[in-house]
Amino acid sequence: MRYILQLQQLWITRTGHGELTVSDLTKQFANYTFIRMKKLRDLKTALAVSASLILLPAYQCHAQDLDVPYVPTPHDVVTKMLEVTNVGPGDYVIDLGSGDGRIVIAAAERGAVGHGIDLNPVRVSEAVNNARKAGVEDRVVFIEGDLFKHDINQATVITMYLLSSVNLKLRPHILELRPGTRIVSHAFSMGDWEADEHVRVDNRHVYYWVVPANLKGQWEWTSGGQRFTMNVDQEFQNIDLDVRSGNRSLTVEEPLLSGDRINFAAVDRNNGNRYVFNGRIEDNSITGTAQIHSGNKQTIENWSATSRGRR
Repeated sequence: MRYILQLQQLWITRTGHGELTVSDLTKQFANYTFIRMKKLRDLKTALAVSASLILLPAYQCHAQDLDVPYVPTPHDVVTKMLEVTNVGPGDYVIDLGSGDGRIVIAAAERGAVGHGIDLNPVRVSEAVNNARKAGVEDRVVFIEGDLFKHDINQATVITMYLLSSVNLKLRPHILELRPGTRIVSHAFSMGDWEADEHVRVDNRHVYYWVVPANLKGQWEWTSGGQRFTMNVDQEFQNIDLDVRSGNRSLTVEEPLLSGDRINFAAVDRNNGNRYVFNGRIEDNSITGTAQIHSGNKQTIENWSATSRGRR
């Protein structure tokens, strides 16, 4: 099974292109094998690759039962994944497709608690034994089960080493999680949901996202004696704000949505007033602070916005 994922990674690393279907992957590496045989006369390598390709259909059938083949994440990549998500005490980590348990175990060694889920009972047993050897068996649990049917709502951090196609199937469920939940994936992205951070460990990729709140729609509030309205268009964490004071359109600067937090500035070009808003989104309200810069006068007041209609 591991050859599918290994060949996918080799293809992506060498070409910079995205994930291939198994049939296309077979064609690409069959062509590679033929070229290697002609150019380098490397019969041993060619035969090894050819054997892998011949076995791919059988591996594919078994991999479909287990969603993805098992290939362990290197320990230096595990370290980077937990660094990027800033895992520590107070976190609950869920590893989807947990294999030998190394990610959850490493998270527990950083003070977190959590569990892993895997369809393969052999891997689950191995993970339990590894946790015992590491002395963290009282902080972690490993479960045999289907990651698509598993409740992940309690997680503050979710870790994954799956395929892009599996990530995309999971994406709707992930986007329904509590805003601010941190997601990290080794090697594979989530399509057009752009990562908040993308780092490399040697030739390996680590993608990091923060689940964004749903801000799309119309909002209203009063600050500095002025009534404001805001219309929000949103695609994942990217937001486009139309802010108005009365019937005047304000210039929006540096809008940022991160989890359940929103920050932006709005400038009234008519009078030069600058408003800086920072708040937390919860259901149909935003609460936080507003800075009002009016000439030489600067004030701070509580900010409370209410949704007029969510989309």
